[in-house]
This record gives sequence, C-alpha cells and structure tokens, in this order.
Amino acid sequence: MRKDELFDVASQRDERNIPIDKVGVKNIRYPIRVLDRANGTQHTVATFNMYVDLPHHFKGTHMSRFVEVLNEHHGEISVRNFFKLLADIRKHLDAETAHLEVEFPYFVEKESPVSGARGLMEYACRLSGSRKKGERDLVITVQAPVTTLCPCSKELAERGAHNQRGEIRISYRMSRFIWIEEIIEIAEQSASSAVYSVVKREDEKFVTEHAYDHPVFVEDVVRNVAEKLDALDGVTWYTVEVENFESIHNHSAYAYVERDKRG
Repeated sequence: MRKDELFDVASQRDERNIPIDKVGVKNIRYPIRVLDRANGTQHTVATFNMYVDLPHHFKGTHMSRFVEVLNEHHGEISVRNFFKLLADIRKHLDAETAHLEVEFPYFVEKESPVSGARGLMEYACRLSGSRKKGERDLVITVQAPVTTLCPCSKELAERGAHNQRGEIRISYRMSRFIWIEEIIEIAEQSASSAVYSVVKREDEKFVTEHAYDHPVFVEDVVRNVAEKLDALDGVTWYTVEVENFESIHNHSAYAYVERDKRG
C-alpha cells in the first residue's frame, strides 16, 4: 500500500463466521418528488432506511455509498423506479440483497363537502421493498384519517351517538400501477365520514349528519375496505388495519384483515 493510500478497515476479513441480514443507514431525511394524480408530481420530504446483507467474511459495509446512490437519483422516487434504486444499491455496495424503506407525507387538495372550501390533507405513505438476483418485492402503505360513529351508541341513545377519529392503514402489493389517491378514496368511503382540513358551519352540519346516517363498527370498516380491495384489479395482496381512538373509552378499538388474492 502506498503511503498516500488510506486503509479500508471495512473490507478487512472477519473471522467470526456470522453473516448479517441487514446493515446500512437509517433516518435519512431527503427531499423527494413523487407522482401525483392531479398535478403530475409533488415535492415532499421523506425518511429513508437503506440496508444490504453482509457476507460473514466482511468486517463492515461502506455506509457513505448508500447516500451516494440516493444523490444519484436526485430525489426522484416512485413505484416505477423503486427497483432501479434497489438495483443500484446492490451494485454500489456489491451486495446480494438490498432493502429500502421510504416514508413520506403525501398531500391531497380536498374540497369541503358543502362550502367547497379547499385545503390540503396529509396522508402518511410508505414504500418498503427488497431486491436480490431473480427476486424483488414492494409493499406500499397508505394511512388515512377518518370519522366513525358507533352503531350501538346510535341504537341505544335517545340523543346523538358517540363518534371518534379513526385511522385506516392499507398495505398492498400490486400487479399494475395504482394511484395513492385510489387507495385513499377506498379508505374514506369505508368509514362513517371522510375528514377535511377546512370545515365551515354548513360542512360541519353535513359531516355530522352523514356520519350519523352511516354508523360503522371498526369491524365494519375493515370489511368495507377488504370488499373494495377484493374488487380492485391489480391488487394481489393486502392488509388492512383500522384503529378507532374511542371517545368514551380509555382504549382504542382495532381490527385487522390480511388477504392474498393470488390464491
């Protein structure tokens, strides 16, 4: 080794004979641009977790190369180039398997149901995938806030019924491109009411009465979502989680469904 060369400790041989399943970097905050059904693309900020496997004979991996790969893609992240990014991670780190997790807020402009007042709604999204020779996998997760109204409370009470904020979390694999907005619509249509960022008095009246006319248990919501995903062409596998932050209990109500449509 020449005097001006720096010794690469990570490439030294490790004698413990223990391979590592995932090694890499977490919590990288990075500006990205994602596909948007209404506007073509939208700018947001994502959190990246990036990993590779490490054979037993290597002491360490080269952490800076993960960031170099991310920089090469200039924040262009979508389901269409997700596997290209994973392939570049494998190549740059000379790995058998690469893993990538991307979490980001996605914003949709919504009109209030009566006044038409416009406001941005935030939805939490996640892309999680892996790639190795001959195999690849991608799971997309979309989380939407909703309103639910209790059918039992409506039946028992002479005046009103308790309602609460809920969250619907849908994870899915797909065989064709599906817009995030399509999944959001499925979630919101499965609850008592959608949630809005701007609510005037006339909107509040509508949302309250609409929820009262569409009471659902947490079990109803998860089944409603499952029915719609079963009917949606291109979804090959999914999970649905619904959590209601109960307004008259000191706990949440929860339901979960998982289906593989491939048989």
